[in-house]
Amino acid sequence: MQLRLEGAAIALIGGDAREVILAERLAAMGAHVKVVGLPVKCCREIEVCPGIAGGLPGAKAVILPVPGINDRGELHTAFVKPPPVLSAELLSVLPPGTPVLVGVAGKVLREMTDYAGLKLIELMKLDEVAVLNSIPSAEGAIQMAMENSDITIHGSRSLVLGFGRTGVTLALKLKALGSRTTVVARNPDQRARAVALGLEAADFSRLGLEAKEADFLFNTVPEMVLGESALEGLLPSALIIDLASSPGGTDFPAAQRRGIKAILAPGLPGRVAPRTAGRILAEVVPRILAKELALV
Repeated sequence: MQLRLEGAAIALIGGDAREVILAERLAAMGAHVKVVGLPVKCCREIEVCPGIAGGLPGAKAVILPVPGINDRGELHTAFVKPPPVLSAELLSVLPPGTPVLVGVAGKVLREMTDYAGLKLIELMKLDEVAVLNSIPSAEGAIQMAMENSDITIHGSRSLVLGFGRTGVTLALKLKALGSRTTVVARNPDQRARAVALGLEAADFSRLGLEAKEADFLFNTVPEMVLGESALEGLLPSALIIDLASSPGGTDFPAAQRRGIKAILAPGLPGRVAPRTAGRILAEVVPRILAKELALV
């Protein structure tokens, strides 16, 4: 039976091409979609609102951009400058328990939703979203490495820091392209899994030694792991691609002082493969909404 969201009022606030695809899918499923800051084609089911204050009243659920908001409350948006600013006061117009969907929630958004008594749902903590999302993340990271280096992936030496969903996909794709790939992970189970998959593995206590031979370093760990000491022995030609959420896990000023090129690249799916990333959201989000709003 085809899932329907007939008459459900959904506020979709900010975002990029991924959220445009999602808005159109929700409208096709019968939802009344109130959008803010998105260039969505208008139809009977889509209401374009000039600001957050007009988009939230009456909403049964709220969808925020995958990256969420920054420390100033500014929503991630690719289409509106300056970006809309979210606040606890704005969210307080929603009934307690209203679901708020976001890719990744930082401290500020958690505090806002707690204050307003709302139910925060982080999509990137759901395996069906995060695993599929790791594919465009990994492909985008490799694309970025190729564009910013004068060597091929084949025959190179790569380090992948962290072996979560993105780390696994990225390491296997690098190996498939012919890079000698080492996974650096704290968890011994993850290191064992990496070895079982034909990869090399090391604990973070060996990061400095492993990094000295690396052409490419891909970080997926959302904390400072590539600090001054880890950067000391890097090859001058080494390239760091940091996929962790801002501010990343790299000491970027230290890398710059040493002449090491380091790129912070969170949210790659929305940049390199927005259609695919949007389809992933459009597949998963309606099921979550139907469950949360008791429509199934």
